[in-house]
Amino acid sequence: MMLSGVYVPLITPFDAAGAVARPALEGLAHEVLDAGAAGLVALGTTAEPGSLDAEEQEAVVDLLARVCRERDAPLLVGASTPTAVTALGARRELTAALSLVPPFVRPGESGVVAHFAALAAASPVPLVIYHVPYRTGQQLSPETLRRLAALPGVIGVKLAVGAIEADTVRLLADPPTGFAVLGGDDTVISPLLALGAHGAVLASAHLATAGFVELAGAWHRGDTNQARELGHRLAELSAALFAAPNPTVVKAVLHAQGRIPAPTVRLPLVPPDDEIVHAAVERLTAVSGASAVAMR
Repeated sequence: MMLSGVYVPLITPFDAAGAVARPALEGLAHEVLDAGAAGLVALGTTAEPGSLDAEEQEAVVDLLARVCRERDAPLLVGASTPTAVTALGARRELTAALSLVPPFVRPGESGVVAHFAALAAASPVPLVIYHVPYRTGQQLSPETLRRLAALPGVIGVKLAVGAIEADTVRLLADPPTGFAVLGGDDTVISPLLALGAHGAVLASAHLATAGFVELAGAWHRGDTNQARELGHRLAELSAALFAAPNPTVVKAVLHAQGRIPAPTVRLPLVPPDDEIVHAAVERLTAVSGASAVAMR
């Protein structure tokens, strides 16, 4: 399967008591799919997976797997170890595991290739590699990404290198056949799509979902005038939503819209300043219209 379009890495909403708000999560899943999202991501970094216990993680994946089964939509699940990917085998609804480049240890590019060769061999589902060097500390060259793309069971990459730089241009000038490049840096997704990225995984697409879907569509059909104008406005929205650590601002705005019962995040995250939230609300209103946000 060739992944394309906009995937939303869903937050984990909490209720006033701090428990996972399952009805709100289900509602968000249907809302973004109704707005044109190609698929969902469960237990991505936006979901605060490190703060969820095993039972909560399973409940989140169960719920989103059911929604994607009902909607015939692709589902990616964050899983980066042999144990985690092996556990995905019982879930027929899953399209792929979203697997992080090993963080902190910086194993070198050959070590990364060896790691993913072993992980793909152990995994019952295909892998999408999550390459985010400003978090992992490990750089990967275009040549290494092509080596990874050649591994059986590896079908794509979430590319989040923090900028549009020379290596990204080189990769997209000659992308590996059958290998999906999905942008993961929200503020520069428009130029990445312009260079030929197949789609995106965007936390910002919780808000103005249809706008991000239209942005991807405009670049893919060559409507450059619309894509540039829309891309500039959505980049400003993304910048406002990432003015504090993700997903704190996204959650605060979703709560302001009445789409989740509380803006709660779990430690080590803390709530964003009110000024940051209001700036994001104003930017969302500018992008989506006055009806986009009904402040509580």
